[in-house]
Amino acid sequence: MLMPRFEFRRLAVSLLAALVSLGAAPLVQAQPVKVVGVVAIVDHPALNSIRKGVEDELKALGWENGKNLRLLYQSAQGSTATAGQIARKFSGDKVDVIVAIATPSAQAAAAATKTIPVVFSAVTDPIAAKLVKDWKPSGTNVTGVSDHLPLAAQVDLLLKVKPGAKRVGYVYSPGEANATSMLKELKAELAKRGMSVVEAAAPRTVDIPSAAKSLVGKADVIYTTTDNNVVSAYESMVRVAMEAKLPLVAADVDSVKRGAVAALGMHNHEMGRQAGKIVDRILRGTPPGTIAPEISKGVSLALNPRAAEKQGVKLSEALLKEAAEIVK
Repeated sequence: MLMPRFEFRRLAVSLLAALVSLGAAPLVQAQPVKVVGVVAIVDHPALNSIRKGVEDELKALGWENGKNLRLLYQSAQGSTATAGQIARKFSGDKVDVIVAIATPSAQAAAAATKTIPVVFSAVTDPIAAKLVKDWKPSGTNVTGVSDHLPLAAQVDLLLKVKPGAKRVGYVYSPGEANATSMLKELKAELAKRGMSVVEAAAPRTVDIPSAAKSLVGKADVIYTTTDNNVVSAYESMVRVAMEAKLPLVAADVDSVKRGAVAALGMHNHEMGRQAGKIVDRILRGTPPGTIAPEISKGVSLALNPRAAEKQGVKLSEALLKEAAEIVK
């Protein structure tokens, strides 16, 4: 015999009440876990610090890896071909956002997908790298944070470390857009002051020691930017600098701990956190093409007096007082 409708409803209510009394959780639709793929062109302290900054900022904004977020990290180990493979894998896996650290990684990611959001970081000149057309919202799937530094202040620092310097050595990777863009700017800035660049191209990481040695006797000071091949082999640059008493000045504050005399640069961890804020906005629904590319905020001066002594210079008391960080 069929149960009357009102009896059926009463039974259903009774069953629900029983479940609640037993502590059963109400049925809710689970929120999908967001997936963020992170690719860096190489592992070195500066880029690792940026990645950590992205992760820390996402966690602070409520995205916890293993809960509502899945973070995937791959290093291209210095290979642009590998960077392309990683980017295509992330694209094929349909991750929610690709975070591309350094110019070659960003270029690979932008080439791999026109739909998945790409957030770059540690890209000195995103316009020269053809990631965006200008500093306005791109209308595409690409945005991010640049580490571009005004060069006038960098040259001022070179002259504070090595007063009277005329020839600035510059080891760089000719295939990296960051490095070639900064070389052009450096030449223009030095020319204003009656100074010049002594170039030393190093296409591969293994070429960096010999490129640095080629500057001995030709340069008064060496300036290094955020060129990833150079930074990944920085200790080899430091050895040459100590042997030749040729001071190293960097654009990357993390390089001061590794043996540069001085750096007026951005904190990579904070740059990563800035990129993390952009990733958060995208994960919450903001289209990347409506977010203008940014330049990392704030620079600070780091000094290494011991490295200075080993590289043949003594830092002035006035310069030491300017420093935000002094490496002991």
